[in-house]
Amino acid sequence: MIKLKFIFNSILFIGIFLFQLNLNAQTNPLEIKIDVNEELGLMNPIWAWWGYDEPNYTYMKDGKKLLSEISSLSPVPVFVRTHSLLVTGEETHALKWGSTNAYTEDKNGKAIYDWTIVDKIFDTYIERGMKPMAQIGFMPEALSSKPTPYRHYWKPGAAYEDIYTGWAYPPNDYKKWAELVFQWVKHSIDRYGKEEVESWYWELWNEPNIGYWQGTTEEYIKLYDYTADAVKRALPTAKIGGPEVTGPAWEKSEEFLRTFLNHVKSGKNYVTNKIGSPLDFITFHAKGSPKVVDGFVQMDMGTQLRDISKGFEIIASYPEFKNLPIIIGESDPEGCAACSEADYPYNAYRNGTMYASYTAASFSRKYELADHYGVNLLGAVTWGFEFENQPWYAGFRDMATNGVDKPVLNVFRMFGMMGGKRIKVNQENLSYNYLQVRDHSVRGKNPDINALASKKEHSISVLVWNYHDKNDLNMPSASIKIMIENIPSEKIVLRHYRIDQEFSNSYSAWKHMGSPQNPTENQIENLEKAGQLQLYSSPEWKQIKDGQTNIEMGLPRQAVSLITLEW
Repeated sequence: MIKLKFIFNSILFIGIFLFQLNLNAQTNPLEIKIDVNEELGLMNPIWAWWGYDEPNYTYMKDGKKLLSEISSLSPVPVFVRTHSLLVTGEETHALKWGSTNAYTEDKNGKAIYDWTIVDKIFDTYIERGMKPMAQIGFMPEALSSKPTPYRHYWKPGAAYEDIYTGWAYPPNDYKKWAELVFQWVKHSIDRYGKEEVESWYWELWNEPNIGYWQGTTEEYIKLYDYTADAVKRALPTAKIGGPEVTGPAWEKSEEFLRTFLNHVKSGKNYVTNKIGSPLDFITFHAKGSPKVVDGFVQMDMGTQLRDISKGFEIIASYPEFKNLPIIIGESDPEGCAACSEADYPYNAYRNGTMYASYTAASFSRKYELADHYGVNLLGAVTWGFEFENQPWYAGFRDMATNGVDKPVLNVFRMFGMMGGKRIKVNQENLSYNYLQVRDHSVRGKNPDINALASKKEHSISVLVWNYHDKNDLNMPSASIKIMIENIPSEKIVLRHYRIDQEFSNSYSAWKHMGSPQNPTENQIENLEKAGQLQLYSSPEWKQIKDGQTNIEMGLPRQAVSLITLEW
């Protein structure tokens, strides 16, 4: 009996001890320390760039609505990149397909230029204060060296290689191609004015190191020389760049990028016979690689960051190019925006808060990697727009579904409220820094809880996330204490915005409605309200003592908060 009592008391003691440990873990918050005086440099709006495959969605009902919202969330002009601006077809469109019919030929082979649809697309941007990142591609049917078959009819679930038809081939006449480019730039100047077109970025093709280009590396370089020469002949001050390779961390992609840069630096130009080619900015793509593990979506941010890191490393190795602007032409958690959740279960992250927390965490690391390599990161294009006439919350990589914003768009609203100068976040007590996430992703027991901070003349902003590669929302909330020093005011107004399962989340609201595929007008109105960025609590005036303040909060898994201090 004495032994049993001893065992019972021992178990009770251990239980109380473990309970107290757990209680201490909950009551001792994770500290995020920020010194307002530790400036890192300008917080360039690298997030204010979007792109998509289907150009004709631009001027459709939900496309126009989303572009208006994207424009309104940004304090600077948003750049938009889209495929297929030179593809043959009378506005034919589908998933991963679009057309403008900009170039055809008569029976004698004489060029016919028709800019009606291209103008329709660019007008939609310009009217909203946005700017084109004008992608020169793809090959018109009359110029394709292998025009048959020309159009693809790909659908989710089909082989991705099915899309690489006649539009992906080199031209049958490089001089005709160059004249097409020349006429396009000249037309743009006539329509929008020289000063406006000077502010655009013209770039050639998309991912020429894989199936999007059915020619050789040397043929792409030849096409670049003809294209760059045509752009500069039309407008010497225009900005032209490339090569939009994907996956710089892949050996063959690195080889393609270096071959291109070597040619631009010291190769013989196909058009001028002189050494070198014009290059005003450099582009490449970076993607993650999610999968389903034990019933949960498991992201792979590390793969995306390693692509970015390698791209920066390659560019930084060229003294001639190190200071050129870099645009990550597509920067996403994976590769196929038009691949729905139904056909690709690992894309289940897209509707809810996981896409939001991934976006917050990954963009912060893009800034840090650019600092690490000392390169000039100008933009990182989010390849996610909207898909017309698709089921509600079908799990495409988009910012909105049927005109209703998804949680991820609210991260960009948060970015839009930041700016000025980035300030340092002390990461000594945090589980992951940018190099650890790059090298190992977020696979350990602890989540990635971290912050991105900035300051303007009369405000400080702190973006905080609770991210993990495993999408398990049943994990307990994190207790966080944000400690800010050297605030240059004695009184501030604090605002706290939140994206989680309750706030700024149309997907949760839709599920609470029973996931209707034919929502009523009242339900759609409620979904639209739920899709907007929401305050977590009422604005609060706070007294600041000795330039310091502490902000404590609980942050659920895959949630994002923005704290703003204004005076």
